[in-house]
Amino acid sequence: MKKIIIPQDIKAFLEKEQCFLDRSDMTIFTTSDNEEVLALHRIEKADLIIAKLDTPRMNGESLCSLIRDDKKLCRVSILIVCSGTKTETERCLQCRANSYITTPINNATLLVEIHQLLNIAPRKALRIPMSIKIHVTSKGGPFTGYGENISVSGMLLHTETLLADGDTLTCSFYLPDSTHITTNAEVMRLLERTTEHDTNGYGIKFIDLSAGFHSAIERFIGKRI
Repeated sequence: MKKIIIPQDIKAFLEKEQCFLDRSDMTIFTTSDNEEVLALHRIEKADLIIAKLDTPRMNGESLCSLIRDDKKLCRVSILIVCSGTKTETERCLQCRANSYITTPINNATLLVEIHQLLNIAPRKALRIPMSIKIHVTSKGGPFTGYGENISVSGMLLHTETLLADGDTLTCSFYLPDSTHITTNAEVMRLLERTTEHDTNGYGIKFIDLSAGFHSAIERFIGKRI
């Protein structure tokens, strides 16, 4: 079981990455600042800590120093989040963290860093952020929507059309590299709206994706990573 400590607001970037957050071999703990990170790590002995360079009660340098100088706490990977300015990246390089990532955070980059620091293989369903128009046909007729976070297993679909869990669809879309993908899919998950102005969100799973389309999506994901 891998234990990860992560700031609550950064965890929000991974909320749609259910293939990562729902892994049975991981436990995710959230914190509001670096002082809480340290206190929680003393109890849980995490495998990975994701922390911000600056928080009100403790900065990243102090957090890393207290962890690295303690024989009971030092065996942990640390990923620091900073703004990306020259001053902050230099601070990250000096604070004995394993790596750092800059804001605005890219989901794909964050996931790659996490997998590397935990020394685990990413799942084949690693999703890459994107936004593409999708032409869809369902039992209710044709409609359009927008897809994001594509993987070889599926994507998130946003549309004004109402769908139900288990609905089957035929999806047609172009990857950013102009590859035309056509495949059947099934609605596996309904996303909760956060505001009344949000479109309907659905997690869809590709069905019978051809070998050629599977390879095309894999190549696209590999280039984005």
